[in-house]
Amino acid sequence: MSNPLKVAVIGLGHLGKVHARIYRELPEAELVAVCDSDPTKEITAEGLQTPYVQDYRSLIGKVDAVSVATPTATHYEIASEFLRHGIHTLIEKPITLNLEDADDLLGLARDNHCALRVGHLERHNPGLKRVEEIVSNIRFFEIHRLGPFTGRINDCGVVLDLMIHDLDIVLNFMKSEVASFDAVGINVITPYEDIANVRIKFQNGAVADLTASRLTPEKQRKIRIFQENAYISLDYEAQSCKIFTKEGSAISQESIDIEKAEPLKEELRFFLSQIRSGDSLGRPDEAARDALKFALEIVEAIRKNQQDAGILS
Repeated sequence: MSNPLKVAVIGLGHLGKVHARIYRELPEAELVAVCDSDPTKEITAEGLQTPYVQDYRSLIGKVDAVSVATPTATHYEIASEFLRHGIHTLIEKPITLNLEDADDLLGLARDNHCALRVGHLERHNPGLKRVEEIVSNIRFFEIHRLGPFTGRINDCGVVLDLMIHDLDIVLNFMKSEVASFDAVGINVITPYEDIANVRIKFQNGAVADLTASRLTPEKQRKIRIFQENAYISLDYEAQSCKIFTKEGSAISQESIDIEKAEPLKEELRFFLSQIRSGDSLGRPDEAARDALKFALEIVEAIRKNQQDAGILS
């Protein structure tokens, strides 16, 4: 193997610490530093046995690639600085809070021949990859992404925080344009929607029904796919899958073998491999931009419905 890529993690919250731990485990990477603007996080760096810096700009010229795991509102400022200096960048989802900043980052990646990936880790979920091999002619999606309130995300609602994973998946699976959608959501304990549902109709006649909540006591990550004569049920979290198939007048059930893996580790390994191979240099993550665009349209529709109902002024 050639020399490992020098990497750093920006942001030492929950996800940032996981990024740092995984980079330390990957032989393809050399974790040279972790960064957080909060000086109290230096103790976290000590636990990771990694040098700590407070200013991400001090890493320019010292790293080949970075993971940006900071609050979404800071993604553009931080990622743009690295991309301008030709440093490959992985940003936790969503890429940014608005489409203009996202488009600018994609442009910087193209201009500077950089890899730019966004942390849609379900793309690397072994269960979902196995389902991709099975499905054909999907007619209906039902997806639930539910969990308890953690307080970690305070700059956006569940559409940008949670549902965007599933929007990314559905848009990739369907290969069809959205014909229309209806969205509802309610703010309960934050200024943003804490529970949301969207029903999407595609031009090919298929339908997807997505629900996201950060108010549910127990974590649930499930996708159900219905196609002609078959129903597929996948538990993202457990990485378990069953397929129910019509055979004559009877229904058969089969458990699908899945080789379990840690999706974030697979995502970071993929990011590093794309840099090494050159396959994604100057070809940024357009799918993440498409998921953000659709998510923002859903958020706007929820706000309009709330205004029409007199919930928002």
